Amino acid sequence: MLKVAKFGGSSMADAGQYRKIRDILLSDPSRRVVVVSAAGKRNRKDHKITDLLYLCHAHTQYGVDCTAVFDMITSRYLEIRDELGIQLDLETEFAALKQRLDAKAVTRDELASRGEYFSAKLMAAYLGFQFIDAANWVKFQFDGTVDQEASYEALRKQVPLGQGAVIPGFYGLMPDGHIRTFSRGGSDITGSLAAAALDADVYENWTDVSGILMADPRIVENPQPIPEVTYDELRELSYSGAQVLHEGSIFPVREKNIPLNIRNTNAPEDAGTMIRESFDTDADPNRFITGITGRQDFTIISMSKRGMSNQVGVLRRVLSVLERHNISVDYVPNGIDNVSVVLPTEAVAPHLYTILGEIQQEAEPDTLDVHDQIAVVAAVGRKMSHRPGISGLLFAALGEAGINIRMINQGPDELNIIFGVDNRDFAEAIRVLYNSFAK
Repeated sequence: MLKVAKFGGSSMADAGQYRKIRDILLSDPSRRVVVVSAAGKRNRKDHKITDLLYLCHAHTQYGVDCTAVFDMITSRYLEIRDELGIQLDLETEFAALKQRLDAKAVTRDELASRGEYFSAKLMAAYLGFQFIDAANWVKFQFDGTVDQEASYEALRKQVPLGQGAVIPGFYGLMPDGHIRTFSRGGSDITGSLAAAALDADVYENWTDVSGILMADPRIVENPQPIPEVTYDELRELSYSGAQVLHEGSIFPVREKNIPLNIRNTNAPEDAGTMIRESFDTDADPNRFITGITGRQDFTIISMSKRGMSNQVGVLRRVLSVLERHNISVDYVPNGIDNVSVVLPTEAVAPHLYTILGEIQQEAEPDTLDVHDQIAVVAAVGRKMSHRPGISGLLFAALGEAGINIRMINQGPDELNIIFGVDNRDFAEAIRVLYNSFAK
């Protein structure tokens, strides 16, 4: 049994969090490969180390002295080292890095990656594990994508059989020898790549919540965690607005059919959320909704045209207008002689009147209307397709709460049911659906 355990920034914030990680690893000997993020915030007024590193680089680019900011970074790691009694010379490496920074000899990506680098060096020394630099195995191609085959082979050669290893997340190496980082949150990708490379039995992603919640806790008070979710459901929840995982962190483990377990460093006894391709049995057979999520600020462009269902290419012409303006379409609800496109307001607003004019010219609709201030609410669940009348139950609950439904969209697999409501009804719609069907 092998588990790859990734710990996020909140789990790496101070010496107390390091002790929690040590206890988590000691409680299960199969947790032998650890991927870590840079130190996160210790409190609301604190700073993430990665943010400070980006700030240092910005200072130097404009000729501003960054010593005070750099000292904040250095002191954080030295405090962790000294409080834990770790014997590790960090001063020499920090001094060399500062010298290169002052000489503008370090790239933005390399500087940003040092948060993870120093976290991993400290954690490896604390645990007595081997340190494996991500630059020695995460291999980017020139187009910025990861060469998975080469990366996997490189890591397998470096991980000692049956022994522990600590890997910094967030970065790898370009073919020209320069360090490249993933987008923010990219340590999740490193962890997923490591789990896939080593054919781990489980990839554990440790954070500060006990799994994925059924609704946004800023909207619903104390929402329940989701014990089990499929990768398809996770994709729907993420697309519809839930802040779950970095999208790229899902694909490597999904390709290898490796279960992904979201756990809480501060509550390790909680089982968290298990994510798999499919489940033989349902955790709660009486609950047909897995989660409820959504996003605000959409615009709906609706058009009708008599006989449209018998005319070839009308929808294509509408979509081609949006493509020319580089606007992606989120949903396309339609009827016999009418069709609507649901678009992010931020993307469409600067070009709205131009787009309407082009649609009028291309499709020659009988009517063309615009509705803005629209929110999209999604009820997601793999069991909805096996329960007749689900849509009616959801419609009824929203109707009884006085919430007007502006748009409905549902795929044939019934993995989700999408509602469009006014922005002002967004939070209440989520609360109504959660209280009616998810508790």
